[in-house]
Amino acid sequence: MAIPNDLLSAALIGLFGLTQIAYFLTFVLDLYFFTRPVDWVDTREAGTLPREEYPFIILFYPVLKELEATMRTTFLSLARLDYPTDRYRVVAIPNADDTETVASLERLAQDFPFLQILRVPPTTHSSWQVVWDAWTATDKAYWWHRGRRAFNRDLPPKKTRQLIYAFYNMADALIEYGDFLVNYIDADSCPPPDHFLAAAAGMRHYDVLQAQNIAGNLNTSLAASWHGFDHMAWDGSKYPHLSAHGRHPYWVLGKGLFFKASDLLALGGFHPWLTIEDPEVGMRFWTNGKRIGIIENPLIEEVPVTFAEGITQRKRWVAGFFQSLGSPLRDMGMPRAARIKAWFNFLPCLSLSLNSLGLPLGVWAIIGSLNDQQILPGWMLQLSLLNLTLFLSSTSALYLRIWRRSKLVLPRKRDRAWYLLRINPVSLLIWWTLWLIPIVIGFRMYLRDEGLVWERTEKRDANHALVRDTERGVALEAPAAAQAVPSTIADFGRVA
Repeated sequence: MAIPNDLLSAALIGLFGLTQIAYFLTFVLDLYFFTRPVDWVDTREAGTLPREEYPFIILFYPVLKELEATMRTTFLSLARLDYPTDRYRVVAIPNADDTETVASLERLAQDFPFLQILRVPPTTHSSWQVVWDAWTATDKAYWWHRGRRAFNRDLPPKKTRQLIYAFYNMADALIEYGDFLVNYIDADSCPPPDHFLAAAAGMRHYDVLQAQNIAGNLNTSLAASWHGFDHMAWDGSKYPHLSAHGRHPYWVLGKGLFFKASDLLALGGFHPWLTIEDPEVGMRFWTNGKRIGIIENPLIEEVPVTFAEGITQRKRWVAGFFQSLGSPLRDMGMPRAARIKAWFNFLPCLSLSLNSLGLPLGVWAIIGSLNDQQILPGWMLQLSLLNLTLFLSSTSALYLRIWRRSKLVLPRKRDRAWYLLRINPVSLLIWWTLWLIPIVIGFRMYLRDEGLVWERTEKRDANHALVRDTERGVALEAPAAAQAVPSTIADFGRVA
């Protein structure tokens, strides 16, 4: 039976109206975020501290089958850290059976004497007992005490497992340094020289610190430009507002964060049964009263240069977001109202594709009205015009922030102009449509409880040109105190 034209028209008009209302609500959510205050870290405060009062910092470096060139670039940036060499350690934590990466790290340790290597054994090894004992002693490690994986020692082989092992096995060994700070980065992360100084300053006011991130290979390919835009729009724009003077549940970004070892010990360490650990551990910090400060000077990283690699990365993000926003929020004791706010952090990601639907429909409606083809109610046209105005104003403001921020990695104006051209509004509409793919795949992974094994995003040493101009002489200029540090931590779980 054919559907009457008037009924079909009414259905299409209703669908159009719902789309425009949903699109308008995305701007309302943006308004909420951008009206939250930002708790910035003033790195200059480190200059007022006596050097003996600088906190001791241990930087963990979890890696899996990484290119030696990528790791070298990261170590070159670490060699430029402006911080007393006797107040920090850099500890690479590869899996013990990842012999190729271990061999690369041992070669690199000859050029970078500050590097230590702690190989992570299978969970059947006796050195894991310190983890089981610590989790048994605190109910905050709720995954260990409750649920279908309670007391399950067969932790999935991924970055989180490496961090858990290294954290607990080195916590006791470093007790002589007092309440030291923990920091960790990805294989391709290149911190700025004042990275640790920012921690020394920020920890005077906050419990957790998070450095922003920026991609260094923005113009490598169109896919890289799109992937880098995600960081510009989130890490470099919206994310800092999650600090909000402690009034909004925050996530951490999975690299470039600092926290007190004692705080994480009290909260049970990292949750091993999630695809990514970042959102859950941040929200657990917040639920237990820990405030976050934002470090403006970013880590430089590389983003995937192909669309397929970007899907691999983003589907894991989406799966981890869904996982973290379910039962973990109740298990960690987050109140109902706060759980709703926690979902706000994920909605901008879920709603990305609404741009590709709401904007063209709004433009179509406005053009139709200008041509005297008035088929929509007046309020819908007004809402479409409002949405178009909000899109243009918010996108213009974002482009201005990107122009200024991209100067960190694209000092030449023509390179920045080329980047803005690549992420023009039409290009972004295509990218936002393609975002549906990782959202669908990630949701399916969540439903199937997948994503627990580390499916790494390939790093290609894309940022070597930004760092390697200082490579000559780095090893020769390593401070004497750093050269006294052993390159390998002897025996599982013991510091040599």
